[in-house]
Amino acid sequence: MSSNMAIPKTCSYCGKAFIAKTTLTKYCCHKCNSRHYKQKIKEAKIQTSLIEQQQAMQSQQTLQLANTNSLISKNFLSIQDTAELIGVSRWTINRMIKRGELQIHKFGRKKIIQRAQIDKLFN
Repeated sequence: MSSNMAIPKTCSYCGKAFIAKTTLTKYCCHKCNSRHYKQKIKEAKIQTSLIEQQQAMQSQQTLQLANTNSLISKNFLSIQDTAELIGVSRWTINRMIKRGELQIHKFGRKKIIQRAQIDKLFN
């Protein structure tokens, strides 16, 4: 699409002035065109990554909320479930059991804590 036109323009990438031979030309050279293309692709990948990360965080928060809601409805909780419900480590729950602040029921090797005991801690 060559013509005899001489249109003064500035490069969209580097900002240099150049003479374009067509009305559609945006770049002063092939190098600027390639660099701008790669820059646009890189920015698009970054945006996609950020959006995916936000969606993953939202789904994780939704899952944690659903897990917490299911823990609230249970009458008996394991040590790990109790720790997640209160927001402390399981080691803290074990120390509370050792100090006598929480009473446990054993089923074989599993330790179960009654929900009413947890409610008593905060009342």
